[in-house]
Amino acid sequence: MNKRDGLFLLLISFFSLFVLLDFFAPGFPITHDGRDHIARIANFFQNLQEGVIVPRWAGNLNWGYGHPILMFLYPLPSYIASLFYFLGFSLIDSTKLVFIITYILSGIAMYVWIKEFMGRYPGLIASLLYLIAPYRFVDLYVRGAIGEHTAFIFPPLILLCLLKIQKKTSIIYIILGAISLAGLILSHNAISLMFLPVIGIYILFLSWQKKWDKRIILNSLVVIIFGFGLSAFFWIPALIEGKYTLRDIVTTKDYTQRFVELKELFFGSWSYGGTNFLSKQVGVIHLLFVLCGIGVFIKSVKNKKYDIFLFISLTIFSVSLFMMTIFSKSIWDSISLIQKFQFPWRFLSVSVFMTSVIGGIVMCRVAKKLLLPLSILIIALLLFINKDYWHAQGYLMHPESFYTSIYRSTTDTGESSPIWSVRFMEKSPKSSIEIIDGQATITQLERRNVRHLYNIDASVETRIRENTLYFPGWTVLIDKKPVQIEFQDPLHRGLMTFYVPKGKHTIDVIFKNTKMRSAANSISIISFLLLCSWGILVNRKYGFNHNRARNI
Repeated sequence: MNKRDGLFLLLISFFSLFVLLDFFAPGFPITHDGRDHIARIANFFQNLQEGVIVPRWAGNLNWGYGHPILMFLYPLPSYIASLFYFLGFSLIDSTKLVFIITYILSGIAMYVWIKEFMGRYPGLIASLLYLIAPYRFVDLYVRGAIGEHTAFIFPPLILLCLLKIQKKTSIIYIILGAISLAGLILSHNAISLMFLPVIGIYILFLSWQKKWDKRIILNSLVVIIFGFGLSAFFWIPALIEGKYTLRDIVTTKDYTQRFVELKELFFGSWSYGGTNFLSKQVGVIHLLFVLCGIGVFIKSVKNKKYDIFLFISLTIFSVSLFMMTIFSKSIWDSISLIQKFQFPWRFLSVSVFMTSVIGGIVMCRVAKKLLLPLSILIIALLLFINKDYWHAQGYLMHPESFYTSIYRSTTDTGESSPIWSVRFMEKSPKSSIEIIDGQATITQLERRNVRHLYNIDASVETRIRENTLYFPGWTVLIDKKPVQIEFQDPLHRGLMTFYVPKGKHTIDVIFKNTKMRSAANSISIISFLLLCSWGILVNRKYGFNHNRARNI
């Protein structure tokens, strides 16, 4: 990096802040999911305060009955927002900071990768195409999709690390690549799955460039293995324990109603409406670059440096468009994993990424003397054409207590609700614990997200209902001894009920990790320790034997 790189990064940051000005106004932009994200983050932070390092249960959601959504919700944005909240920012400002900072970082990441791959001006244009795209503003100002938004940082970072590894085996970039892949997985489940084929194809391309050098494949596999290992604490429970939720019932065939008409990808009116009405445009300038890319490829001379990569980029872009249209329905019908994406137009994330790459490749073919004036023209057109898209439709002005207290929603469409419960609760319980049958005096001693503690003096054997949804991991202890829980009684659907014998007792209701969650946590810890140990050992080797290190 030199002064010119610093200038370009400053430009990228400036334009990013320019389109984010509405995030600096009081309140939170009105979006589809923005309010719910703040409530989730509030519950996430409460878990962290209580010493739960990997939050999985949101005690205040679902009208106070609790919800396992944190087990299935990408945790990285919540960790980042929780850090800002811990540092003294308000809950709302902490969430806004996640949107602001990750947006800027995504542009910087794209610049650094494309600059390393193709040069500074291609990097600048690719970065701004990546940032100033209609779908990016849909995520920001229409959907408030904090997970997808955060995920945009990581594909360029992963590909940058793989490129560095291709040039020279580097432990630093293997470690950074693994961390970046873990970051992608922890940012958004569906987006990470969409980009895995892109990452795989890029690895093959880099290996092909080096005449199928096995070293590149092996180093890339190490990145992938450790990336999945670091994030195992999240994706393994989310994948396996999804069978205990309404996910497959609520989302089944949902995609059939969400396909995009081909014309919507090219033009359409801007809308703050629901999933069937929001804009699905690729972007005018982005499509012009695709056309230019096709022209460049047709006219290119064989063995040009970027010909193959341009062809790959155009192909992946075309596939992303195809996957959004009704023509791909047979694929969606056949592959259940893809159905979990819910919305075919989510492939716009891949489209935006690939048009940015194509833009960078096209700029590589521009005469050096034309790079500056053409870049200025492209930036001006990008800003002008998209000028109506980077604005909030209004602001939420709720006090912080609105999010930190009992929240009247599950914050999703019910897909994370336990399969034995109702999809949504509709009112708060009279109290956190109730007597169904019998007679007893109950004193609540403690109520946290994952632990509820009571003293009960029962005159006779008494049946109790704990007004918390049951999910694997909940355990009831009477005087430190586990008792049987009933959670499928149709009169108390999904709620925990149990019997307390006559006498005075201490009741401890605890949410613990299952064996599978503990195993997933262990995989992440072991992966982290192995990476750290590897880095330390290599650093010592470099320090004690510099001449040998240079040859590695």
